[in-house]
Amino acid sequence: MSDIINILPDSVANQIAAGEVVDRPASAVKELLENAIDAGAHNIQLIVKDAGRTLIQVVDDGCGMSDSDARICFERHATSKIHQAGDLFDLHTMGFRGEALASIASIAQVELRTRKPDSELGTVVVIEGSHIESQQPCSTAVGTSISVKNLFYNVPARRNFLKRDSVELGHIEETFKRIALAHCDIAFSLHSNGRPLYELQPGNLAQRITHLFGNNYKERLYAIEEQCDIVSLHGYVGKADYARRTRGDQYLFVNGRYIKHPYLGAAIEKSYADLIPADQHPAYFVMLNVDPSRLDVNIHPTKTEVRFIDESAIFAILRSAVKKALGQFSLDNQIEFNPCTEIDFTPAPKGYTPPAPKVHYDPTYNPFNSHRDTSAGSQKWENFFDTDTPADTPLATTPADFDSASNSEAPQHDTLFPMADTKADDQIACLQVQRRWIVASLSSGLLIVDQQRAHERILFERLCAHNAPVNAQQLIFPINCSFQSADAEALNELLPMLREQGFDLQPLGGNNYVAVAVPDAACEDNLQQLLDEMIADFKASLLQSADNSRQQALCRTLARRMAIKAGTALTQEEMQQIVADLFRCQVPTTSPSGKKTLTILPPEKLME
Repeated sequence: MSDIINILPDSVANQIAAGEVVDRPASAVKELLENAIDAGAHNIQLIVKDAGRTLIQVVDDGCGMSDSDARICFERHATSKIHQAGDLFDLHTMGFRGEALASIASIAQVELRTRKPDSELGTVVVIEGSHIESQQPCSTAVGTSISVKNLFYNVPARRNFLKRDSVELGHIEETFKRIALAHCDIAFSLHSNGRPLYELQPGNLAQRITHLFGNNYKERLYAIEEQCDIVSLHGYVGKADYARRTRGDQYLFVNGRYIKHPYLGAAIEKSYADLIPADQHPAYFVMLNVDPSRLDVNIHPTKTEVRFIDESAIFAILRSAVKKALGQFSLDNQIEFNPCTEIDFTPAPKGYTPPAPKVHYDPTYNPFNSHRDTSAGSQKWENFFDTDTPADTPLATTPADFDSASNSEAPQHDTLFPMADTKADDQIACLQVQRRWIVASLSSGLLIVDQQRAHERILFERLCAHNAPVNAQQLIFPINCSFQSADAEALNELLPMLREQGFDLQPLGGNNYVAVAVPDAACEDNLQQLLDEMIADFKASLLQSADNSRQQALCRTLARRMAIKAGTALTQEEMQQIVADLFRCQVPTTSPSGKKTLTILPPEKLME
């Protein structure tokens, strides 16, 4: 019987390893940038074309390599970072496995140019599919320049799995940010298709955050810092007011390495309990420094997963540091009092006696008098729960009643409901409870409507219908908005849909735009936050091929942000309009996010 086990060729073994190390262009970018950092570079340039498909080039001014090192670095398990197994627990470098260059060279066409400071000439190595095509002397600057061309050219199946350029470029930018944040003392630049996206100069963490994410982050973050024997940490955490529904701006580092650690991430998020809704997440940029001997980074080829010996203690310290920052800097913002509008601190004259306060009241008022005047706000509530209402003051008893009542010629209230085209009859009695719920009497029981969810459903269906005119208002003072590069590209695709909804955004150059018109119901004060949220939803919808899903994501975000909020006092007419418009919706019982908008309590359940 013949043998069936054989040794794989190096080219095949390298391609298998590449499947673990390099799954998309951003993975190659990560490995090349980390090599440049380990080389002691002070200035690193990243150049990509076609989101890394055509070219990924990293140029650094590090220590460079000799002729022999330039050739052997493409062999598997070739590394200068470790020499024995014990070195894995005393790591001070980014890379150590010796698999990156070998894996990249097996699935791309690579050109390496490098020179050491003490050499007059450098060397250039050309390698294709793990086969070295040539190596010869060349004139080049001190440091290393490595170009990765036609990634996955010999693995078409893997190349077919790549997403559109905007998505892949977004992953490259995310990788670039992670490395740039962890190494603020190094100058970084990123160019895409000949266009500069980032030019980062050396500085501190605060400067690096604002350069990467915009100057508006200056007012969104609190500083944290803690020193102890187990761990030292510093960084910034986001204010509760700027929490978002996505986890985009969450960065956790240990010893200069970006990591994914859900347990420690939960330590930060748990610090925001009772400060933000459960479905929102804070931003954070936290740097941990731990003794390498108490840390294991050799878990996964991408080196983003780590294990700590003192994991529980680090969890408690991190959570305590975040809560301390939130309590120290935001206590005054979280606790609001109702002080007097004006206080006179002028000392009273000697012998002065303040007059007794006067109390104004109606001595004829009788709460049991059913014939008292109801024109000043009582709205005939004594008849509200009476299902046998006289004919001259009818109450809506069915959704059809609300719909027919809404066709009356009542005045419009465009300030709160600019998109409404009908108005409910002002004789339909409604009651607002705790400025959140609208209560009305039905023949089948008691109707309770969540005013915010109901208004979200109303606006969502109108925005999706495309048959209702959108009232846009020109801004007296246009608002400038700045975005990250990936968000700016997504915004360019989003602009036609935004114009349909009443937004007018004009480009200012780079990643900056100016808003000259917005829908009537959009809040000008939080326009940047509204646009950020719409872009995040739009980018998430890009994973779905259907165009209507992207349109619905935009409408859902607009409806959520433009709807009246719980805690808003409503007039009788406004409550009637919400109820009437809700029953005209195609899906009146749930909000766009799938939550209940209303409930009906039958009479037999009211006194249980």
